[in-house]
Amino acid sequence: MSSTANPNHFDAKNAASYDTRWAPLAPLRDSLHLQIGLILRPLPAEARILCVGVGTGAEIIALARRFPDWRFLASDPSAPMLDICRQRLAAEGIADRCEFHQAYVQELPTGAAFDAATALLVSHFITQREPRIEFFRGIAARLRPQGLLISADLSRSATGQHERLLLVWQEMMRHAGASEEQVAAMLESYGRSVSILTTAEIEDLLTAAGFGPPVQFAQSLLIHAWFAQRT
Repeated sequence: MSSTANPNHFDAKNAASYDTRWAPLAPLRDSLHLQIGLILRPLPAEARILCVGVGTGAEIIALARRFPDWRFLASDPSAPMLDICRQRLAAEGIADRCEFHQAYVQELPTGAAFDAATALLVSHFITQREPRIEFFRGIAARLRPQGLLISADLSRSATGQHERLLLVWQEMMRHAGASEEQVAAMLESYGRSVSILTTAEIEDLLTAAGFGPPVQFAQSLLIHAWFAQRT
């Protein structure tokens, strides 16, 4: 869930059904979480992780199971999504290792220094370049020197393959149970409320925000993921 999208898009009804709605795509999520764990494995045994736009907390659950001494700050502007996140983490027995903030990243405390941050399917809701750079700068400002960012967003390659992948992406949405009307609405939102930049453009944003050269480590159709170190 975006820490910059209109939180009204993630009201109580949508929050309650969010995990069930996307359950058919769990293998894609689990693959990404596995790779994130491998990238972050060298962090200290008691690392602190900032999860921006945390939604219902899936990445925290995956990391907390693997790294039992890590602590997390879960932030999301949507109160219903954050409530579901809190409930899920309590059911996992890990809520006592977490702080919860209903906030945008720029509203989070600046004194805390985190070893790493995640922003999964978040920044593509920011449709203008400068605010998107400021979003990533806000994360960088809360990381320790050399801290790691894991970012994943909808994006397109510059190789001319986007339209073909978009057809498969629509099949993926149908596989998840989307109606033809919902698929059409999704496509209509691209370029309006969802910004799908090229991978090179996203890497340029990360560099402009104060991160070293980003490394793309994963792709699942339109979802691309990077890690980058704060300079």
